[in-house]
Parts: sequence; C-alpha cells; structure tokens
Amino acid sequence: MQWLMRPVPALPIIGSFADRLLLADLPDLPPSDRRLAVDFVAHRVDNLPSFTRFGVMVLGFVFRGLLAVPGGFGVAKVLVKLPLPLVAEYPRLIRSLAFAYVWETWPNTTATGAKVAATA
Repeated sequence: MQWLMRPVPALPIIGSFADRLLLADLPDLPPSDRRLAVDFVAHRVDNLPSFTRFGVMVLGFVFRGLLAVPGGFGVAKVLVKLPLPLVAEYPRLIRSLAFAYVWETWPNTTATGAKVAATA
C-alpha cells in the first residue's frame, strides 16, 4: 500500500499574514491586486522543497495564531524585529515574493502600491 499524502495548501495558513503585511507595506495597492499577490506567494510556497516548505508552514502557523489574538499583528511586528533565527526571515520571504510579483506584473506601481498612469 502506497501512502499518498496531499500537502496542506499554503494559502489558508500564510494568506492572512501576507495580506496584513502587504496592507501595511503597500497601503495604496488595490485589494484585488493585493489578493493576486497573496495568491502568488502561496503558490510559490506550495512549490518549495518539502523541508523548506515545512519550516515556512510552521512559521506560518505561528504568525497566523498571532493574528487570531487582538493586537496580534503588533506583536508579530515586534517579534520580527527581535534577533530570533528564522522568525525574521518569514516576513522577508513574504515581502520579497509579493514585491517581485507586484513590480513584475504592474511596473508602474509606486512604493505605496498606487498605480501610476503610463505616459506615452
């Protein structure tokens, strides 16, 4: 008998934190575009090598749990600034994937996420 285990999808675990992080970093990014960026991040996490993906998902559970607590995003922001191994890398991973998606998909996006009309 062969065991086939389906991996847990990343979006339900990392999606809420990624959305909050992008909302804080790119406040002018339209919600629909932010959602596409979060979906992209989740897709990329789904395709990480298994051991790396496991680590990202464990950190995702921690940060998702923090968001469930009132004021948890503030605690998460403080936690990220502490010199804890790997913990500070989680938001950096989310940001790097999301920012790459935003500026590759919409190159005329400003640093706040606003769209700039293309000039001819």
